[in-house]
Amino acid sequence: MAHHAPRLRPVRSVHADRDTAIPPTRRSRFTSTRSRFTATRSWYTATLAAIASIAVVLVGATPAHAEPSVTEIENQIDKAWAKLEPIIEKHNATRQDLAGKKKQADALGKKIQPLQRQIDEAMGKVGALAVQAYKGDNASTLNAILTTGSPTTLLDQLGVLDQFARQQQHDIQAVVDLKNRYAAQKGPLDVLVAQLTRTEAELAAKKKEIDAEVTRLQKLRLVAYGNGGGGVLRPAPCPATYPGGSTGQVVKFACAQIGKPYVWGSAGPNSYDCSGLTLRAWQQAGVSLPHNAAQQRAMMPHVSRAELRPGDLVFYNGLAHVGLYVGDGWVVHAPTAGDQVRMRKVDGGVHSYGRPG
Repeated sequence: MAHHAPRLRPVRSVHADRDTAIPPTRRSRFTSTRSRFTATRSWYTATLAAIASIAVVLVGATPAHAEPSVTEIENQIDKAWAKLEPIIEKHNATRQDLAGKKKQADALGKKIQPLQRQIDEAMGKVGALAVQAYKGDNASTLNAILTTGSPTTLLDQLGVLDQFARQQQHDIQAVVDLKNRYAAQKGPLDVLVAQLTRTEAELAAKKKEIDAEVTRLQKLRLVAYGNGGGGVLRPAPCPATYPGGSTGQVVKFACAQIGKPYVWGSAGPNSYDCSGLTLRAWQQAGVSLPHNAAQQRAMMPHVSRAELRPGDLVFYNGLAHVGLYVGDGWVVHAPTAGDQVRMRKVDGGVHSYGRPG
């Protein structure tokens, strides 16, 4: 018996069955609706993709943070330094005042010491009886009466004793009065030294904050310039002209310090702050200046901008900063933490001008 292979029926899609099951009129409407839906979905998808791509272009995946420019960093340093430099100058002034007042107190103390020895020697010479008389004790007189054998002798002894005691009392009192006068002078001075010592202790505690701020400014400068510092240190001849004489030595010394680092509270020889540089420069001419910009200004006559000559001092920032004029519109100064002694133009934030000597 012959076997015949089964006849395979063609495979039809589900959609084909469904389309066959739908009447022709309805099938036409269904096909049209499905086409419109497909087209709408494609347009919607494309629109979303376009919006997403525009958003990426406009916003970016991660917003970028712009690093501050050199100018912005310098502005930050200038603002911070304007607040910090007066504190540093106050520290210098207080430390200097404290040292001066302590010297005065020590000098008075040395004057009082010999007076104290004079008092001790005078008290020893009086003897026990005279000392008791000086203190107002009648026991000495009673003892003299009981130990003498003659009334005449007793009267004589009492007269001599009284005269001797009076003289010794006068001498001792004169020394005591002198000592009291010196002590009266030293008393207020001791109070002042105690106040200055407390202020110095407060500033010493403040020193940590100053150092921390200086370190922060130094880091900002390194961000802006690296280890080389900012700008040209000597942009013009220094000095512009040589004034000669002792003032010439002052100006040449200041120019020779260009490039040395700023260190607050320092007056050389390897580093300087602003008033430390000017005091050391004028020391070359035998002129002594305090280590404080405001005090330097107070001890010298004022000159005008038109009268400026090399060696004059230019004061800035409400007397919290000072530089030395070297001619042709330039000063040499120790500017800020992390910077170096350098030249700058005179103008910009000037308070006043002064002439040492």
